[in-house]
This record gives sequence, C-alpha cells and structure tokens, in this order.
Amino acid sequence: MQGADHGQAEGAALVGEGLRIGIVRARFNDAITRKLAEACLAELERLEVDDGDIRHVSVPGALEIPVVLRAMADSGDYDALIALGCVIRGETYHFELVCNESGAGVTRVALDHGLPVANAILTVENEAQAWARAEEKGRDAARVAVEMANLLEDLS
Repeated sequence: MQGADHGQAEGAALVGEGLRIGIVRARFNDAITRKLAEACLAELERLEVDDGDIRHVSVPGALEIPVVLRAMADSGDYDALIALGCVIRGETYHFELVCNESGAGVTRVALDHGLPVANAILTVENEAQAWARAEEKGRDAARVAVEMANLLEDLS
C-alpha cells in the first residue's frame, strides 16, 4: 500500500497495556541512572504498562548492558527492552570506547532478535548535561519501547 503509514500517528495515544518490558540500568553514575529509571518507570505506568509486566535489573556499567539485554531477548519473554545508562566524557579515549561499544551492542541485540530496544544510554560531556537530560530521556525511552512494540505487533 503505497503511501500508507500504519505506525503510531503523531500525537496519537500510546497504550502499553499487556506489553512486557525489560529494563537494564547501569549503576555507574548511579544517581543519574536512577533518575533515568524513575522517569522511565513513571512513564511506563502512565502508558498503562502493568508493574508486574516490567523486569528491571541493574549492571555495573554501560558495557555490561548489551549482554543482559541479549539474555532477556533470548528468553522470548519481552515485547521491548530499554537500556539506561550514563557515560560522561573523561580525559582518556575510554569514553569513546564505552559509548561506541555499548551503543553497537544495544543495536545488535535489537537487530539480531527483531526486538525493539530503546537506547537511553546518555553520552555527555559533563554531569550537568546528564542531569539536564535524565528525566526527559527516561520518559522518551518508555514511549519508544511502547510505540515500537505496538508497531512490530501490527506488522506481524
């Protein structure tokens, strides 16, 4: 159907009722990632995702997120996954390594499993930038997960 758009219409209500969501949160920069998680969980609740349908686990840092996402994806128990983390630039190349590898791992899980993975691993220059983005990006991750899970269900 040429020109048809069966995705989430701009401004249409997102509904997460019945969706099973997995969240993996890195503990590195813990206060910031907790804020990401709080905003994400509050938005999932607002979108009617039942608390019993959410599994929230934590890992040491951003590099560990993809392996746990993969285990969750392998289980077949989830309609969408969410990655929450925060990487703040330091004085060495380690920042680029962590950003690039964690991002590539998250994308690989999504593509290998055909499963939506909302990537809310913040990659920022400083802590102030992280705090300025944490709440909004946590909410965004929840909305992306719900929208993409519903879209893929519609496409199947």
